[in-house]
Amino acid sequence: MGKGGGCMPSKKKFPINESAERPVSQTEGTDVTGSEIEGSKKLRIFIVFYSMYGHIESLAKRMKKGVDGIEGVEGVLYRVPETLTTDVLEKMKVPQKDDEIPVISVDELVEADGFLFGFPTRYGCMAAQMKAFFDSTGPLWRPQKLAGVPAGFFVSTGTQGGGQETTAWTAITQLAHHGMVYVPIGYTFGAGMFRMDSIRGGSPYGAGTFSGDGSREPSEQELALAEHQGKFMAMTVKKMARHHSLPPDNPSC
Repeated sequence: MGKGGGCMPSKKKFPINESAERPVSQTEGTDVTGSEIEGSKKLRIFIVFYSMYGHIESLAKRMKKGVDGIEGVEGVLYRVPETLTTDVLEKMKVPQKDDEIPVISVDELVEADGFLFGFPTRYGCMAAQMKAFFDSTGPLWRPQKLAGVPAGFFVSTGTQGGGQETTAWTAITQLAHHGMVYVPIGYTFGAGMFRMDSIRGGSPYGAGTFSGDGSREPSEQELALAEHQGKFMAMTVKKMARHHSLPPDNPSC
């Protein structure tokens, strides 16, 4: 560009409405592989959750399937520490946790390329166990170790009006203070977001399920939405990693 011509628009930018125009498919975004970004190392999305009766855990496991379905990305399941005593948990008839899923430490968070945080609601906000974990991340907050890392949410509520949206959006403050990038799913699930023939949890903020009195398990449609969110986040993380690895279009600007 000649003198005074200004900067030419980048041809490498992603269309703003690319993911909003259609549901995400497993084959989308495969032009950028993990090997192109970091040799043979896969990008890692940590699926960090708290689940008391298993509803959030079911969504998390299906979400991992979605993440793993995108080339070059893998999902890693983690629990946050329990804050209730064994006696209290027994009185609440809480089932034993799956020992194969480890409890995450604050220091391990810096190893992730992206996050999906899952938790049940407590009066429209995240459960205390998840809030306690976020409260313990001060050592990462002060130096902004997680700034720029993409993250999303998925939730569980007891009733249809019990916080499918508020539980997610009240959690955004945690990301904001860390400088993290909130990634909602919008309406990228397509027709599944508009079905009215059955009860379905989830919202543009993220996947979700209704637990009722605890006896209701996540429906196949709710699990499918969780899998979709995993794929959507995996594609987003790949795009961000690819974008950061590209040289600037106009270094002189």
